[in-house]
Amino acid sequence: MRWLLTFLLGVAVGAGGLFAWLRQMPHQPAAAPAVAANTGSLPAPAGPDIESTLPPAPKVTPDLTELDLPLRPSTTALPVDSGAAAPALPAGKLMVPVDGMALANIKDNFDQPRGAERHHEALDIMAPKGTKVLAVADGKVAKLFTSKPGGLTIYQFDPTEKYAYYYAHLDHYADGIKEGMDIKRGDLIGYVGATGNADPNAPHLHFAVFELTPEKQWWKGTPVNPYPLLAQ
Repeated sequence: MRWLLTFLLGVAVGAGGLFAWLRQMPHQPAAAPAVAANTGSLPAPAGPDIESTLPPAPKVTPDLTELDLPLRPSTTALPVDSGAAAPALPAGKLMVPVDGMALANIKDNFDQPRGAERHHEALDIMAPKGTKVLAVADGKVAKLFTSKPGGLTIYQFDPTEKYAYYYAHLDHYADGIKEGMDIKRGDLIGYVGATGNADPNAPHLHFAVFELTPEKQWWKGTPVNPYPLLAQ
């Protein structure tokens, strides 16, 4: 009996020591279960490419009426050393375009230099502001146009649409003038002015003749000297 009491006492003492030792151990949380990597998943989609989602910028074609064309029509150069000459209309075919102006009072300034690289390629017919401007020949009004250099202008095609007549610096158009209308030699089409880059103190008509290209572009052609073409 004595030995049984001794054994139970030893067991009790050992259990107490074990309990005290466990209380002195630091507390560590249980590790979270490992999550297996999802190697079969797709990568997150990238954000949208902004440039690729925008619609393409519209291609804008400028309105020719908004452009500033030069005072003289643009020209097509003749081939170098080709022996080709500028086209010429029969002499004396065109009427003097300024009412009451004598041919003897008009100077041939077609070849007058304009800067270092070009010539006038037109006639400047000096006249008081408001003087009538007349159609030099039969034809049609191809274009009514306003630009910074030429001011108020008229482009007229001859009946064959091979040549164009150009009237610039007009003060205003004659009543009823409109694009596409047929006009006759001597018809009133406008009035002398100083619009565009003309000197306000020197009103005049800037008059030019040019041979049209096959495309019949009213602003483009080969210049022809108007002076020999004028008849009183």
